[in-house]
Amino acid sequence: MENYEEMLEQGIKNLPTKSVNKERFEMPKVQGHIEGNKTIINNFLQVADQLRRSPEHLLKFLQRELATPGIVKDGRLILGRKINSSQINEKIERYAKVFVICKECGKPDTQLIKDGPTQVIKCTVCGARHPAR
Repeated sequence: MENYEEMLEQGIKNLPTKSVNKERFEMPKVQGHIEGNKTIINNFLQVADQLRRSPEHLLKFLQRELATPGIVKDGRLILGRKINSSQINEKIERYAKVFVICKECGKPDTQLIKDGPTQVIKCTVCGARHPAR
């Protein structure tokens, strides 16, 4: 009969490797489809909510970056041309880098506030303030 230590070592050796994601902020990914000559993003409001920004601000950024008209209708974003979802996800990552992530501490806990004619990103974690482009 095996002793306890040998059985314990064998049990630990047989355990699967742990994959723990220590980041609490995960970049949201769009879910949608192409319908005719339009691209429809089904989870647009959830993406804006996860970034903690207004859907109007995110829409304006995407319209400018993708050079296409778009409207939000029934919680979905309808873009005026065919666009690959990887390209949209790229633009959302860029949006997060510019308007969400703090440049000092790298945390996503920021607020977009208007300070005179400029918009300022204020971090609620470290207190840093820097102008948004």
